[in-house]
Amino acid sequence: MATTVDSTSDSASGVDESIVARAAQRLITAAETRRTCAPLREGLISPDDVATAYLIQERFNAARVTPGITVVGRKIGATSQAVQQQLGVDQPDFGVLFSDMAYADGDVIPIDRLLQPRAEAEIAFLLGADLAEGPLDIAQCRAAVAEAMAALEIVDSRITDWNISFADTVADNASSGLYVLGTERRTLDDFEPVDVAMSMRIDGEEVSTGNGAACLGDPLNALSWLAQQARTFGEPLRAGQVILSGALGPMRPLHPGATVTAAITGLGTVTASFTTASEVSQ
Repeated sequence: MATTVDSTSDSASGVDESIVARAAQRLITAAETRRTCAPLREGLISPDDVATAYLIQERFNAARVTPGITVVGRKIGATSQAVQQQLGVDQPDFGVLFSDMAYADGDVIPIDRLLQPRAEAEIAFLLGADLAEGPLDIAQCRAAVAEAMAALEIVDSRITDWNISFADTVADNASSGLYVLGTERRTLDDFEPVDVAMSMRIDGEEVSTGNGAACLGDPLNALSWLAQQARTFGEPLRAGQVILSGALGPMRPLHPGATVTAAITGLGTVTASFTTASEVSQ
């Protein structure tokens, strides 16, 4: 059902605030109860209502912020054609990274933190300067990057069976779960993000391959796109933030007990393991 305009609508945006509140609560409940929910397009928003979806995302994310949980960066989703095909979408989106999503190379992660986890390998950028003014083009974005590192993003969906439209995944904080950063740090003087090759293994088996060009033609293109979107939405990218620039190849599902490793040329490897079902039950 498409969003309607009535007396409860936001006069500036023309969005029905009650729809935003109900949709966000559906996601909040799913996250809190650890039980997936029906797609938002079932009874709440149309599959391509991106404007309303980002308002829902904002409301959903606001429920995450506490004195101990802060925003530490952003993620870009659906940057590779392979992932777009997997999700049934045709454009990128973005979400927010929170401090409790961050893990370090080699960590063992509780699998019960996640509902329907899938792993992606990508390049993470640490910003050394704000991206708030100016053209926000590739040259400016390159100059703003302090360091780059290999990263795993563990995407997750609060929506049952990943049965999502573009609006569903946008509202669900771009299907964010958590992320793992590698220990090798490089400046952009040391390597070209577009030139990297990626291989991801789960339990030693290669399950995904790709390269820098698979990420919107160049991970710096993705960063430029995000910088412009973030400024448009009123929350520009800031120095010190971590930016997950998007998958370099197909995402793959994870199971309890899995160990996933991504190798990215020029950036080394990054690994994470997940607790088993028996460890979860203890």
